Amino acid sequence: MLNAAFGSAEDAVQNIDTHARAFAASAERLRETDLQGAAFCETVQTVWGIELGRLCYPVAVGRVAAILALESELTTAMYLQSFIANLTAAAMRLVPLGQVDGQKTQLALQQHCTEIAKQLQGATLDDLHNSAWMSDITSMRHETQYSRVFRT
Repeated sequence: MLNAAFGSAEDAVQNIDTHARAFAASAERLRETDLQGAAFCETVQTVWGIELGRLCYPVAVGRVAAILALESELTTAMYLQSFIANLTAAAMRLVPLGQVDGQKTQLALQQHCTEIAKQLQGATLDDLHNSAWMSDITSMRHETQYSRVFRT
């Protein structure tokens, strides 16, 4: 979604955002990308004076990166790295994974972020697919649990 938004004209961004929302496998995943996107768009508006409207998170990141003429591949790699950092931080709270092992995990995955970012250059909506069925099903089950450590 980030790369599709990065490489698209301004009038196509809403269509990309609609697709991104449709790819959310559960109500909580949709809420998560919507709220993260809203917070990101608000921050960009406040700091940079760029009005993005309300976009889901990856679309907003791709759009603002294009507006600021940031390098697409680097933006994608940094987005992936931040995603991994978020998951690692959650793992450090949830399982017995200390900070050192968490940092080692992030370092081990860094090269994958760079490789994936290269592969995604020029990606469009036609390139999208989903093969994370277990993650999607787990997300759906998670949102109906009474007691939870994390929202999503």
